[in-house]
Amino acid sequence: MIDKQITTKYSAEKITVLKGLKAVRKRPAMYIGDTGKRGLHHLVYEVVDNSVDEALVGYCSAIKVVFETNGGVSVEDNGRGIPVDIHKTEKKPALEVVMTILHAGGKFDKGSYKVSGGLHGVGVSVVNALSSNLKAEVYRDGYIYTQTYERGHPTSKVTKGQKTNKTGTRVTFLPDHEIFKETDWDFELIADRLRELAYLNKGLEIKLIDRRREEPQEESFKYKGGLSDFVKFLDSGSNPLHNKVITINKENGIVPVDAALRYGDGYTDNILSFVNNINTIEGGTHMSGFRSALTRGMNSYGTKNNLLKGKKGEKITLSGEDFREGLTAVLSVKVAEPQFEGQTKTKLGNGDVKGIVDAVVYEGLHEFLEQNPSIAKRIIDKALLAHRSREAARKARDLIRRKSALEGSSLPGKLADCSNREPSMCEIYLVEGDSAGGSAKQGRDRRFQAILPLRGKVINAEKARIDKLLSNNEIQSIITALGTGFGGEEDDDENGTKRTAADFDIDRLRYHKIILMTDADVDGSHIRTLLLTFLYRKMPQLITNGNIFIAQPPLYRLKQGKKEAYAYNDIEREVLMERMKKDNKTTKIDIQRYKGLGEMNPEQLWNTTMDPERRTLQIVTIDNEELTMKTFQNLMGNDVEARRTFIENNAEFVVNLDI
Repeated sequence: MIDKQITTKYSAEKITVLKGLKAVRKRPAMYIGDTGKRGLHHLVYEVVDNSVDEALVGYCSAIKVVFETNGGVSVEDNGRGIPVDIHKTEKKPALEVVMTILHAGGKFDKGSYKVSGGLHGVGVSVVNALSSNLKAEVYRDGYIYTQTYERGHPTSKVTKGQKTNKTGTRVTFLPDHEIFKETDWDFELIADRLRELAYLNKGLEIKLIDRRREEPQEESFKYKGGLSDFVKFLDSGSNPLHNKVITINKENGIVPVDAALRYGDGYTDNILSFVNNINTIEGGTHMSGFRSALTRGMNSYGTKNNLLKGKKGEKITLSGEDFREGLTAVLSVKVAEPQFEGQTKTKLGNGDVKGIVDAVVYEGLHEFLEQNPSIAKRIIDKALLAHRSREAARKARDLIRRKSALEGSSLPGKLADCSNREPSMCEIYLVEGDSAGGSAKQGRDRRFQAILPLRGKVINAEKARIDKLLSNNEIQSIITALGTGFGGEEDDDENGTKRTAADFDIDRLRYHKIILMTDADVDGSHIRTLLLTFLYRKMPQLITNGNIFIAQPPLYRLKQGKKEAYAYNDIEREVLMERMKKDNKTTKIDIQRYKGLGEMNPEQLWNTTMDPERRTLQIVTIDNEELTMKTFQNLMGNDVEARRTFIENNAEFVVNLDI
């Protein structure tokens, strides 16, 4: 935990006010992202973050989240309790100030909270504003204090109730149906976030209880090992190169740094980074410092111990990519005034953090390697193998670069390009099979739609070394068509970024929409998963930048006389059938179930799947980084037992299974 002696006085005078709550109900998406599933669940995260802030300064050891039978949620902690004395400026109880005024809270006073979680810091007042009713109970100074609200407005005064020995806060709220179309809580989604918070805050116990069921479901999260347990959880589907997790921790500096890492026998890396419990999916200065320390530390140890030799005995220096192959790591830092930037506002920009993390990680890594020489040799040997395959891959990458249109050479022969050359106006369909590719080429709008047919199943990026991956014809065609290049260094040594013309550069992307269009059967789903595996593992920037989409071809064509309609699932099919029967009871309805895109003629493919005015596209996003990592690892990795367990646990959620 962070220094508990920041302050012992947490009272109304510590509550700083930045006014303005009126716009929340009018434009809720500005404060919680959207009013769909993500925004709904963000309400829980906001309340939980307040409790975690108490844990960060050492005053809270337990949090309980409950899905109540009426659809509401309660969040209770055993922290100090929100102050209830009168706020000097607002002339009302501090509890009411916190609950009704935007940006009012102790976290704006650094004497109360040195650091705090939550990305936007909009606070519990936004939850209050977007709830039809909310009840706040504070256990403090030997009594229970209560206040109730409706849509952000107090419906009672802060009342002093029974005596209690407890301390803490309990907030119970019911989301407003006027704001949220759906208010069905996803147990697993909340559980994933609470599990993550428990890993990040060693020793903190978080319980999740679902009382909506006849038999309440309950999960409890508490990890004595903190990040080391997190790493074991993340790489549970791989074979570890060493059982002992490397842990690095320094809590007494300006920026507390906590890191854990372990190597496995895989070829991809799983690295998560956090700032004040926020998952920084785009990295930032703390990740740059971590990468730099990893590369510098490993090379320094390898050189000192005469381990870095080529096939002919020559001394070599390994790159950051070599040392990241097979690595699972979690980095967590606490920053008093974090500056976030990037596409998703989750990239740390504080310049001083890089040097701090670099120094801490380098020192901790050096100490571990010196004390564990056998583990160090295994890691260096693996990196040497990665280096050799990367050298072979470099030749393949340079070959792709020479083929690139940006270098003046031809694009893949099977690519049907569009005439527009403005990337923001262009889209490319990665299509399964030549037959569907032929229909797509004929049915498309040639001005802005490009078609790249793919033959067979692309190589599995989860289980292939980079040289094997880049020797695959379909992968080469995709890289060349997109124009971004592939791979490359990123802030992994003391000299900063190293880049060549062949390295990945999203600014060279030739199409701002990359659409995966595969058959609606088992093979089509597998090919789509293989493509997503490649993009997620080797070009993740395209996902975080919002460039990847999945086409939604129809499953059924319903024809009644001259009338025809398309259904995208079984429910739509039944609705359309009932509607057709009402309109015309005598004429037979013919139903065609599409097994593949090739069964549709160009006009049908355009009308249902490619016309921007009528099509449906699903954008590919990452809501939970560690869950995404584990899903790809379980589905596409080497561990058969992990894959079997994943399928068994998720079988009930499968739709449109083709057998």
